Amino acid sequence: MVPDQDREQFEARLRELRRCSILHVDMDAFFVSVELRGRPELRGRPVIVGFPADRSVVLSASYEARTFGVKSAMPMVVARRLCPRAIVIEPRHRLYYEVSGQLMSIFESITEFVEPLSVDEAFLDVGGAIRRLGPPQAIGELIRRRVASELGITASVGIAASKFVAKIASTRCKPDGLLLIRPEETVPYLHSLPVNALWGVGSKTADVLAGMGIRTVADVAATPVASLKKVLGATGEHVHRLSWGIDPRAVTPVRLEKSIGAEETFAVDTADDALLHKELLRLSHRTAARLRASGMVARTVALKLRYSDFSTVTRSRTVHTPVDSAQLIYVTAVQLLESLGSRSMSVRLVGVRAEQLDPAAQTSLQLSLDRRDDNWRSAEQALDRVTEKFGHKSVLPARLLDGGTGAPRTPREQT
Repeated sequence: MVPDQDREQFEARLRELRRCSILHVDMDAFFVSVELRGRPELRGRPVIVGFPADRSVVLSASYEARTFGVKSAMPMVVARRLCPRAIVIEPRHRLYYEVSGQLMSIFESITEFVEPLSVDEAFLDVGGAIRRLGPPQAIGELIRRRVASELGITASVGIAASKFVAKIASTRCKPDGLLLIRPEETVPYLHSLPVNALWGVGSKTADVLAGMGIRTVADVAATPVASLKKVLGATGEHVHRLSWGIDPRAVTPVRLEKSIGAEETFAVDTADDALLHKELLRLSHRTAARLRASGMVARTVALKLRYSDFSTVTRSRTVHTPVDSAQLIYVTAVQLLESLGSRSMSVRLVGVRAEQLDPAAQTSLQLSLDRRDDNWRSAEQALDRVTEKFGHKSVLPARLLDGGTGAPRTPREQT
């Protein structure tokens, strides 16, 4: 039997470790890292994942490209001007979501408390795994080793007593690092950082605070809450709490995507209904393929239009039976487009989104009396199998074959 004194010491040690058991795990240049697994000759070179059209945006950049100032979401034309020698790789979103699923499976084998933030990062609460796997730092190193050996990419891990500080830690140890910030180290560490390290402090807020002489987190902490609220409103109290490391939010497991969709920005604004319909079909196929890959069906289809003056309208419709078929999504999207009536200006961006998602395995897909609905699903599932084996351009619907009507595009997958 274990002596009572030893048991008490063990339990005390366990409680101490659990005070600092929140991990933020973030992949390093995720899309680029996945691509380089099959192209190792590009390692160490500036690489950008994105479409080469000028109006497209950077989806991911290698750290070598970042030294030239290239950033995610930057217009491709700017990125190529900053780094003309960069190798541009067109994205393969289906592959990224497949690797993301494998990544989340690794996390879920560690703890049931996993809160994904995007395809390549998540918060984990490993307090319940300490007895089995050891201290949080050992768990963080285990995750990094498994990600490297099983997925062939690298991860950075931040460990702290709160989500906010864990996120800061992972950012500060990139790439391919691990940083533990213990509870007693939290405030001194935070107070050494610039003010824009705080969540909610972007460039505009930083400028406002700089006008008050506030440039560091320590400056925020030393400023009365009333003064901060006077210039920042309710955000002032939030920022002040973070400056002292106060973030009581728990890691909340999230397992289902809330929506799946894709957007496309035209190289030239268009008023051509035929081109809009063609792009809606293309986006519907992207969205439906992701639904099926995720094992989900949608109860609502939404349309998004952004006009040449950047004004944006959205419309949505709940369908009679959950869908994962591109043709059914497309028909609904066209109906939503037609419901807008005549347009007073050209369209800059069009998007399709599937919402109100349910697991397909738990949903009864009631077919209509018209068996064409089932035929569409069967044909698209066959297309999935061909695409998985030969690539996304191997087989396309005839209406999507390039015939001179399409323009360079900026596709964006969305979750």
